Amino acid sequence: MSVQIVLVHGIRTSATMWRSQLAFLREQGIPAVAVDLPGHGSRMAEDFTLHEALHTIDVAVRDAATRGPVLLVGHSMGGLLCLAYVGGADAPRVAGLIAASCTSLPRGAGLAAYRAIARAVDRLPDRGMWITARILEATIPEETRSDFAAGGYALDTQDTALRTLAALDLATAVSRIDVPLWFVNGQWDQLRVNEALFRRLAPHADLIVVPRTTHLVTAMRPQIFNAVLRLAIATIERDARPAAEDAGRSAGPER
Repeated sequence: MSVQIVLVHGIRTSATMWRSQLAFLREQGIPAVAVDLPGHGSRMAEDFTLHEALHTIDVAVRDAATRGPVLLVGHSMGGLLCLAYVGGADAPRVAGLIAASCTSLPRGAGLAAYRAIARAVDRLPDRGMWITARILEATIPEETRSDFAAGGYALDTQDTALRTLAALDLATAVSRIDVPLWFVNGQWDQLRVNEALFRRLAPHADLIVVPRTTHLVTAMRPQIFNAVLRLAIATIERDARPAAEDAGRSAGPER
């Protein structure tokens, strides 16, 4: 059974942010699906709730797990949700997790400041889209630059989603995770603020800091992020091999 990939996008964007990764995985013959969270992408008209967001991840994981071990991959808000999901009280059928650009606890003064900045930008002409476009032009390679916007921006969902994330008990969740875990951060990512805490909570996790990248690490250096995917897939395949061999031995010879 081959490793199955489930990709979960960040706030404001949609499943289209993973186009580079999906193309890479198709070339490698690795099954993958990118979901749209409520209030985002193809589900823009829906209300965002934590329950529905986690349910969306759960449905995708359960479906993928019928075909093989699951590597769950989340970016930013999607990474926080994936950490909460994998570290829930009832461990799901996830064989490994890549949590990108999300080593920050969404609470307190930091969250309040982030929401205030987001609301201020939203009040600008064109809701600040010209700023977003200039940032992407300055930082993202042309081949991946349009991926974040291709599914539309969930501007009306952003503040609700940010406020809702404060309800996540991430410290408890991260400390429960016992599957292979990779934290991937850009060198200049503002959400590295609690990186040391996350490493203490999950001492078995690997931390990969990608040089010369910001929060949008998946699009700024897609080749490096794709290499992390390959590393995670190889790790899960290695771990699955002894289990398959044990199952074969326990089944005994055919009669």
